[in-house]
Amino acid sequence: MNTYTAPTDVDIPDIQPDFSAPFFQGFQVIASYILAGAMLVVLVMLIIAGAALAFRGLASDRVRTWAGENILWIFIAAAVLGAASGLFGWFVNFDFGF
Repeated sequence: MNTYTAPTDVDIPDIQPDFSAPFFQGFQVIASYILAGAMLVVLVMLIIAGAALAFRGLASDRVRTWAGENILWIFIAAAVLGAASGLFGWFVNFDFGF
């Protein structure tokens, strides 16, 4: 029968893993520009829809009809994009390219 005695004092080196990858920075830049561009497009749509509804002579009947039908969806898109960009900025801690 073999007896094995384990050492009581084992020297384990301190291991610090490196989770950084060079291409993640590129993904963050691309995602931030896409989010910023989408937020600007939705902002312009919101301004056009609000102005078309607020000022009667500013836009044609077709534009006012489009604005009246879609202004709620534009508000929802702005809220979703704002929440997504906020979460992205919180998780990644990255500026949005402005």
